[in-house]
Amino acid sequence: MAYPIPETQYTPGKAFERLITILDTLRIACPWDRKQTMESLRHLTMEELYELTDAILEKDYNEIKKELGDVMLHLLFYAKIADEQQQFNIVEVLNAICDKLVVRHPHIYSDTQVDNEQDVKNNWEAIKLKEGNKSVLSGVPKGLPALVKAYRIQDKVRGVGFDWDDKTEVWKKVEEELAEFKNEFNLTDKASVDQEKAEAEFGDLLFSLINYARHLGINPENALERTNKKFIQRFSHLEKRASENGQNLKEMTLEEMDVYWNEAKKL
Repeated sequence: MAYPIPETQYTPGKAFERLITILDTLRIACPWDRKQTMESLRHLTMEELYELTDAILEKDYNEIKKELGDVMLHLLFYAKIADEQQQFNIVEVLNAICDKLVVRHPHIYSDTQVDNEQDVKNNWEAIKLKEGNKSVLSGVPKGLPALVKAYRIQDKVRGVGFDWDDKTEVWKKVEEELAEFKNEFNLTDKASVDQEKAEAEFGDLLFSLINYARHLGINPENALERTNKKFIQRFSHLEKRASENGQNLKEMTLEEMDVYWNEAKKL
């Protein structure tokens, strides 16, 4: 049986309705779509989100558009499954986020006064606590990658005033943690290093560096991923040049590899 293709409409509401109609059809007619559950979609959604973030870092707007569509489909898919299970539907999802945005922006929809972005964030966290959240940190997902989680933890507690105002104090903490790590790890006899303690000190150092980055307005996840991409590009150049000259990386010295690495840096 061939199902009619919903017509393209050039308004947000009609386009949204078109996607919902297509998903409804796929859920009935397609064996793969019919089989999916929230659990089976979960890892696919994570992949789509990472693909979106990659496209954002690359500033590839055509790819961003495609990945946003993929993510949107997944969000609607979860709502569709929940509707089938009589838990909630997409209308309830949209109304819930609208209601939350109105409540969390009293400086827009009420008479609360704010002077800057930080006031807005402070109000947001205070309202969340009034709504029954037991902890300021309850909104930080347990499954976040550690680097992102550290950044979100620090940002959350700043919302209730637990933070330095002067970034020089933050840098002092970085230097303090670096000194502690060096004292713990700079031992001539590696066998005597307490790995667990050294790891703990290194974690403290990373946490303090992430905090300093936040005070500078740097997103550490974005910064590290840009460096990852830069390293991959340069190492790929190194591999290519070695191959062109019939060289085997495992047989090359570091000095020989540095020649190609420096070429890549100039490119």
